[in-house]
Amino acid sequence: MKLKLGGAVALAFLWGATLTSCNSKAAAEETARQDQKIAAAAAADSAKAVADSLAAKAKADSLDLATKAILPHKRIIAYYGNPMSKRMGILGELPPKQMLKKLDEEVKTWTKVDPATPVQPALHVIVVTAQGQPGKGGKYRLRMSDHVADSVISWAKQRNAIVFLDIQIGQSTLQEEIPRLEKWLKLPQVHLGIDPEFAMKNGAVPGRRVGTIDASEINYATGVLADIAKRYNLPPKILVVHRFTQRMVTNYKQIRLRPNVQFVMHMDGWGDRILKKSTYNDYIKKEPVQYTGFKIFYKNDTKKAGWKLYDPKDLLKLTPVPLYIQYQ
Repeated sequence: MKLKLGGAVALAFLWGATLTSCNSKAAAEETARQDQKIAAAAAADSAKAVADSLAAKAKADSLDLATKAILPHKRIIAYYGNPMSKRMGILGELPPKQMLKKLDEEVKTWTKVDPATPVQPALHVIVVTAQGQPGKGGKYRLRMSDHVADSVISWAKQRNAIVFLDIQIGQSTLQEEIPRLEKWLKLPQVHLGIDPEFAMKNGAVPGRRVGTIDASEINYATGVLADIAKRYNLPPKILVVHRFTQRMVTNYKQIRLRPNVQFVMHMDGWGDRILKKSTYNDYIKKEPVQYTGFKIFYKNDTKKAGWKLYDPKDLLKLTPVPLYIQYQ
């Protein structure tokens, strides 16, 4: 039997059915919107968690690098020179055993004067020396044989000392000289030194005028060191740059600091104490980069009557206090 609905009843039924359909659709849309909000919130939470995790890792990595770094936790006391020459510094002037014994004495002196700062002994060897003649290749520089670096590294191990490989590039470039040192720089105890005095531009000859290095060249060097430290999972590398005139380092404000490279601007001039302090203030203190160094010349700083060597107590009065002390 068929049931017939009156017109009004049928209309009400259809209206109710329509409302039910609309309500169901609205409810479904609202549910979808809520699901989207929940998904978006979950994604945001996930992104934040990832960001927080990355930030925490970066902080941990930074702290890890800081704890493995030598500076500023220790003061480096270095002997400088070349074992092939008695005229380039104390490192080559004395036989190895005698030289190391003298270094021990300097380390003891510094430890006594500043017991709060542990001493890190170092040997700073010139592995590329500037030349007054073009030589083979016409670059006005001479690369030492591997035996020189290997010997100094072996001596350093006897004192748990670190090693700096110093380069005087002449008319060569850092791009030509630094990569060939990687076989030593990949060792955790080996670092780099650059001597702008003998970095010649425009065909100039070493020894006839003072050379110069620009921030862009220094940034290349720190970039190489940073890459080596990262690839071989090493503690931060140290770069020492020598300086005793304004033009030896140009555009110092553009020198880029890197987390896994520590930078030392090193006062390299000789003379009486007044001149040396003035040089330190003018070219190191007034143009700060990161850490500072100070060189003592056993002979040149005492060449004239009345000239005296800076002793550790006096060096500790400098501002900023140098954390790299080199003896030549």
